[in-house]
Amino acid sequence: MSTIDKLYFPNPVQPSVRSPQPGKAQPAGTEKATPFAKVLEKTQGLTFSQHAQDRLRSRNISFSPEQLQQLEGAVASVAQKGGKDSLVMVGDAALVVSVKNRTVVTALDRQQMMGNVFTNIDSAVII
Repeated sequence: MSTIDKLYFPNPVQPSVRSPQPGKAQPAGTEKATPFAKVLEKTQGLTFSQHAQDRLRSRNISFSPEQLQQLEGAVASVAQKGGKDSLVMVGDAALVVSVKNRTVVTALDRQQMMGNVFTNIDSAVII
């Protein structure tokens, strides 16, 4: 059972879509490079699922390079302490992270956080 299946949100969570295979040609116009997407690509050791990327875009959540470094540090810290699934609060955003996979599973802004219950996490970090 994936982390997404274990989390309960008021809105249904869609499973992430697999990214195209590296090296395969993409049809023209299907790939949109945005500055935020470039920042996400630069994170070393931490990935964002397609679902999380979609949520970040739709909720207008963005992070500075410093915040991304802090996020990576927080995930590394949770991993050292044996955490598996963590809620990480960064600024006005809440991120659910699979520590084992070093993957951000989903993201919520302050408005979506209100009234939500986060289950099946074993740790929380506030940055």
